[in-house]
Amino acid sequence: MARALVIGAGVGGLTAAAALHQQGWTVTVLERSPTLEPVGAGISLSPNAQRALDVIGVGDEIRDLAAWQRDGGLRTPGGRWLSRTSSEAVAERFGGSLVLLHRATLVDVLRSRLPDGAVLTGRAARLTDPGGPGRPATVSTGDGDGEGDGDLEADLVVGADGINSGVRNALFPAHPGPVYAGFTTWRVVVPAPERRFGSHETWGRGELWGTHLMKDGTAYAYAAAGVPAGWRAPDGERAELLRRFGGWHQPIPEILAGVTPEQILRHDVYYMRDALPAYHRGRVALLGDAAHAMTPSLGQGGNQAVEDALVLAHHVDPEQRDPGPALAAYSADRLPRTMAVVRKAYRTGRINTTPLNRPLTLLRNAVIAGVDKLGPKLVLRTLDGIVDWSPPQAEGAASGTYAAGTVRK
Repeated sequence: MARALVIGAGVGGLTAAAALHQQGWTVTVLERSPTLEPVGAGISLSPNAQRALDVIGVGDEIRDLAAWQRDGGLRTPGGRWLSRTSSEAVAERFGGSLVLLHRATLVDVLRSRLPDGAVLTGRAARLTDPGGPGRPATVSTGDGDGEGDGDLEADLVVGADGINSGVRNALFPAHPGPVYAGFTTWRVVVPAPERRFGSHETWGRGELWGTHLMKDGTAYAYAAAGVPAGWRAPDGERAELLRRFGGWHQPIPEILAGVTPEQILRHDVYYMRDALPAYHRGRVALLGDAAHAMTPSLGQGGNQAVEDALVLAHHVDPEQRDPGPALAAYSADRLPRTMAVVRKAYRTGRINTTPLNRPLTLLRNAVIAGVDKLGPKLVLRTLDGIVDWSPPQAEGAASGTYAAGTVRK
């Protein structure tokens, strides 16, 4: 039976492993970390990713985790609404609403689709040979101390090892890699405030804050601000958040009052400004941040990784002796789409994290409010061509069906 090695047990890697397993591959996932505790507080799955997850049979399980949402939208720091929308409007336009959940929950769901023993933690992996026609790919495991060391051969290797991907560097050593996007982010999950609120994103002058409820009674909050790469406040992240956002509208001060420094995750944002030549070489495919790291401004990083995984599994056949043509088709499908999302996310991120003077801020807000008065659905058009994506059909499938399951209207 054809063997696939997946390097990296994040959302993209586990989705790829589950999809390949469903297609008949023998799959092993190699994860450097000693446990599968995910980095990151929450993840938003939009309808495009939910439809992809339908293919491996977990789409409805994810949809059941959606929290009831009041109307939300975009606000000013003082609390004035610039635009309003609702989960119903999103569902009407894109065939489903957003589902916000803990990243750890999604990892558990994906892992449940794999056989016992398929995921090996504490196993560093390094691509030593991408393989080719008539020659398997080779991955070296272990850290050189003898524990878990060895070479593994595979018919297919999936590089899902994140933004600092060693697999990407091995395939394309001349590529410059991700570059700083000009802003940093903070994320936190806390018990939901007692006061009820709609999901919102609030834009200031080069800063933003977002708050969203999750079904388990917690709230996922995130913030971003334009700062130099590597800059840190001398008195800690909580103090920095209080300075920047403590005077903004509720529930922001209420959330910050209950946050401890240990709960705050902070990361400078990097993105793939220059496209890779391809998302494959030899018997190796790249997906997710390893291929097309993007800013979180459209909430599509994890969603595009899930798309990658399903498209990859759609193209590669465990009965093929040479996956090269299938991987070339995967690159042709994914590279233009994902890089278009990368560029759009970067532009959006710069709009709301570039410091503006007061007149320009007022002008920006007036434009947003004016567009909203023409119709709230106009705001959702920024996601047209992204969130309305559907997985490729299986060969011979009837129109209107996925590789597994039925299209949701």
